[in-house]
Amino acid sequence: MQQDAEKFKKNASQYAGRWIAKVRNEIVGHGGTPGQAQHAAKATRHKETPEICFVPMTTPLVFSPVLNQILSAFPTDIPIYLVGGAVRDLLVSRPVHDYDFILQDNSLEISRQIANRIGAAYFPLDTKRGTARVIFTDQNGVRHILDFSTNRGPNLDSDLRDRDFTINAMALDIQKPHELLDPLGGASDLYKKLLRACTPKSLIDDPVRILRAIRMAANYGLRIDPNTRQLMQKAVPELPRVSPERQSDELIRILAGKQPHISILALQILGTFPFIMPELSSLVGLDQSPPHIKDVWHHTIDTIRVLEGIISTLSNSPDSEATGNLQLGILSMRLGRFRELIKKHLDLEQVIGRSVKSMLFLGALYHDVAKPQTRTIDENGHIRYFNHDQVGAAIIIRRAKAFRLSNIETDRLATIIYHHMRPSFLSHSENGPSRRAVYRFFRDTGNAGIDICLLSLADVWATYGPTLPQDRWEKQVDVVRTLLEAWWEQPNENINPPSLISGNDIINELGINPGPIIGDILEEIREAQVDKVVRTREEALIFADNYLKKLQAE
Repeated sequence: MQQDAEKFKKNASQYAGRWIAKVRNEIVGHGGTPGQAQHAAKATRHKETPEICFVPMTTPLVFSPVLNQILSAFPTDIPIYLVGGAVRDLLVSRPVHDYDFILQDNSLEISRQIANRIGAAYFPLDTKRGTARVIFTDQNGVRHILDFSTNRGPNLDSDLRDRDFTINAMALDIQKPHELLDPLGGASDLYKKLLRACTPKSLIDDPVRILRAIRMAANYGLRIDPNTRQLMQKAVPELPRVSPERQSDELIRILAGKQPHISILALQILGTFPFIMPELSSLVGLDQSPPHIKDVWHHTIDTIRVLEGIISTLSNSPDSEATGNLQLGILSMRLGRFRELIKKHLDLEQVIGRSVKSMLFLGALYHDVAKPQTRTIDENGHIRYFNHDQVGAAIIIRRAKAFRLSNIETDRLATIIYHHMRPSFLSHSENGPSRRAVYRFFRDTGNAGIDICLLSLADVWATYGPTLPQDRWEKQVDVVRTLLEAWWEQPNENINPPSLISGNDIINELGINPGPIIGDILEEIREAQVDKVVRTREEALIFADNYLKKLQAE
């Protein structure tokens, strides 16, 4: 008897994470759900009633203390399922902050009760479809998003089958969290690092899944199933059916994720640009004169790739890659003290869920977008792109509006592109940028100047590639160091000197009428403060008086 039990245990181990049907310790069927196992058993043992059980996974799921705290507030007398990406991430031990729950009905009422129990914010999203969001902030200040909805189909199985990819089509009963429901074999695909569509209609039903597939493949290191890749290609012309908001949301998540340069290149190869970012199509094959070593498109891809490495070096702890690479080594040595500040800056969210980092990468993608319109060739055959920065800013504003981005995001993108060449211009000064040049840079760019500094480093490196002269790189790094020092270490001296006089002071003391001239005088005083020419209120009034007399004499 013991020998039979050992044999069964050995046979069952190959079905870890699946449901099996057994008759007298013999496995007669298996599946991703109890129903599938039952159905498989009936095909061979239709006269017998098998026992259905779950074979534990080789790596058990581990819930975080926060998730256990949240789940303790859930009712125990009704079935509630955790589904989708949270289950996927739990299987590979990734941290989870977004959770999707499915109920049979009453999802709005129950989710509101849960929110009240855990002291979270409650937002009904779609009362007709029964979807709501609960936002819980834990004691460490980390935000957790809980979305609740009712079954899309007649039951949970049909709901899971209607999802995008098999690795997102898994569920757990929160009362039985170690019994996986996996009707399409998503767990197996996840462990095999395979991205596979749930059905042949998955991509055509919702073409934004093309972008999502690229993002997930990059973030999880997956290879896309050949049949799924074909489905993606067929669905590309349907992308215009997707709302601009959903297009931009997936694109920004791609740019904020892992290896965005590979993902963007994959989108271009798939032919998505004419349908979502038509401005970029004309960059392909557009040649450039030295020192550029690649055409505009591949320079753009290289800029994004290099930017990834620069950000990794300047926002994380020093690693072996930085010490083994000359450019990264110089970067780490001269700018390393700003690591924590850079990371904090890039992690800032101007809009909930969208970091400064994602806007920086979108700016990098579009930084040379106007080169096709501004291309000229001089008498020596040298290709030039005069004013491509200014024209590019206008283009990104149109694209941002088409994507329904917020005004603050649109302004930031325009600022990044309009001024992306300024740090390089400053690097050509023999003695480095003057105090006034530093002041004017941040006056015009604000904290987007930090993004521009990082982009300028990537732009210069990508321009030269392996031919990058060390002295050219060092000058660029030193200019960026000067700018970062001014912004973070000497703001009162170089960025925002204290006001010595007001506009009313100028009007009252100099006897002039209100008007635009007041703002001009105050700006001149600030620049004089930066240059240490003006230090006191009396000096500011004398400076203002002299400046006014000079204007009147002209």
